[in-house]
Amino acid sequence: MGYRVVVVGATGNVGREMLNILAERAFPIAELAAVASPRSQGDEIEFGETGKMLKVQNIEHFDFSGWDIALFAAGSGPTKIHAPRAAAAGCVVIDNSSLYRMDPDVPLVVPEVNPDAIDGYRAKNIIANPNCSTAQMVVALKPLHDAAKIKRVVVATYQSTSGAGKAGMDELFEQTRAILVNDPVECRKFTKQIAFNVIPHIDSFLDDGSTKEEWKMVAETKKILDPKIKVTATCVRVPVFVGHSEAVNIEFENEISAKQAQDILREAPGVMLVDKREDGGYVTPIECVGDYATYVSRVREDSTIDNGLNLWCVSDNLRKGAALNAVQIAELLGRRHLKKG
Repeated sequence: MGYRVVVVGATGNVGREMLNILAERAFPIAELAAVASPRSQGDEIEFGETGKMLKVQNIEHFDFSGWDIALFAAGSGPTKIHAPRAAAAGCVVIDNSSLYRMDPDVPLVVPEVNPDAIDGYRAKNIIANPNCSTAQMVVALKPLHDAAKIKRVVVATYQSTSGAGKAGMDELFEQTRAILVNDPVECRKFTKQIAFNVIPHIDSFLDDGSTKEEWKMVAETKKILDPKIKVTATCVRVPVFVGHSEAVNIEFENEISAKQAQDILREAPGVMLVDKREDGGYVTPIECVGDYATYVSRVREDSTIDNGLNLWCVSDNLRKGAALNAVQIAELLGRRHLKKG
């Protein structure tokens, strides 16, 4: 027995990664559909490395009746139209867009952090996948919060261009090439040059001077982990193709040493501790590409506050930050509720 699964937005970066991860993890599938916008209708896409090719179907004409799970990686616009349609047809939607994350009737789930929240999915038949930068951070924070209770988090992110989709990655490549051959540099996706530069601006600006990406990290961390935690974020786009990095400063209510934190993180689900305190004894974004784990390095005590720690957190944003987390939600849903596999 298996599930009838739909991947919506199958031709995009995250949709392709969803197909790869479904294949890699041998998710129990009875039937699989690849769905995308009308312009991709009829295209063929490979199901991971299985050799099986899927013909892309048009989202506007797709009937979700009889399908069990729909993994949405289509962006907020198409999701707003088609996710309620899928949910009403009895297909459970796992959505990667920001559309439903703060809806009180929609659980926002990271399986290693708040698996019980998934039980509320029946209110709308929709489950939300968090923002990529939030997902990796809460995986690292959860075991530390359980041990010493987090009061405040200050995070600076170093987010790769793949977070802005294929167009962001293409712009980094094209600008880098242009600079190296002395051609004019064009900015289309980003507000400023991204090659050999960093941009302290992701998503739109809000009235208080923060960006929507920064707001997402604050609001989503509170919803997933604990509403009492104070969070402040600065989100920065960097000239990296894949892999988000974060410098995280944490203030706890209770005493916790760097050694205790390392011991906790070493055993934490979804976390890989690489903290050798020597040249190269840490993980960088290029080394995490293709991996499932959230890597933690540079764990050390902050002497400027009581019960403070600093750490460095790195993860493949297309995987744990998006596609992997969505598939893990589907696995959790199957174990707890659907039970066909």
